[in-house]
Amino acid sequence: MPELRKDPVVGRWVIISTERSRRPGHFTPEAPNGLGANSPFSEGREDMTPPEVYAERANGGAKDSPGWSVRVVPNKFPALEIEGTLDRRGEGLYDKMNGVGAHEVVIETPDPARQFADLPAEQIQRVLIAWRERMLDLKNDSRLRYALVFKNHGAGAGATLEHSHSQIIATPIIPRMVQEELDGSRRYFELKERPVFSDIIDQETGEGQGRRVVVRSPRYIALAPFAPRFPFETWILPMARRAAYHTIDDPDEMLELAGILKDTLGRLNAALDSPPYNLVLHTAPLAEPDVPYYHWHLEIMPKLTRVAGFEIGSGFYINPTPPEDAAQYLRDVGARA
Repeated sequence: MPELRKDPVVGRWVIISTERSRRPGHFTPEAPNGLGANSPFSEGREDMTPPEVYAERANGGAKDSPGWSVRVVPNKFPALEIEGTLDRRGEGLYDKMNGVGAHEVVIETPDPARQFADLPAEQIQRVLIAWRERMLDLKNDSRLRYALVFKNHGAGAGATLEHSHSQIIATPIIPRMVQEELDGSRRYFELKERPVFSDIIDQETGEGQGRRVVVRSPRYIALAPFAPRFPFETWILPMARRAAYHTIDDPDEMLELAGILKDTLGRLNAALDSPPYNLVLHTAPLAEPDVPYYHWHLEIMPKLTRVAGFEIGSGFYINPTPPEDAAQYLRDVGARA
């Protein structure tokens, strides 16, 4: 059973997950694999994964059979395990609990050769719907407080399988980075009586502004944040305030999100020669879908620089590329396409 342990100085929780040590090459660099016939995620190899927990099949069909367009399965080497009780307890001054949670893999296409950014917008829409449906299901488990969706694309971003996929980890605590966003957003709202993300969007799209805007659609905006940690870091936000991603129930709205996500990733690929990247979804906690001060958003972080000793030791990030330059470059790439 994995274990969650709390740092008594800064309050940071750490997952001690012995199950993960069983992964091949866990402590040594490994080249990503899983293309073609070797991919355990390919259509026709459903027996190579744990039983699915969600799938979309246009013409129906049996569970764990071919014919799917998107498929979600438990991770074979989970960071947290769904069985058991939390059993919160102390060990002297230390706090810990059982590593209860969920760890799932969203297989984004049956075709192992297709990359996420190259999928049709309608297929990306199916992936986005799968994220939502799994979050709604995990929300029913009272032990779970948060579901983090993330995607590691490329070996440099931590992917060990090339077959396009994302992951969902549901935890019994709110991740610290998300909690910091929630706390900061709440303080801003208490001071100014309006959401900080709404003010960011208003400023970035106001008259004479737009220097950090990459692309817009009627309901979404992609922009370079004012203080990015990484070169070409890009966020996608809804123009209207919506705290929780899993409350999106309009298919057209989801298709529009798929379109701007595909556009943004295409610009990054064209500008940076298809870099590895991490994508994360920050959203409201599962049981608090409508906190009035928060916006869910996607954060896309190309892996162009390394996080080294100064960043790890200080919490400061050194970014050599101003966001205004990055956004301009991404806009120009779109204009040339």
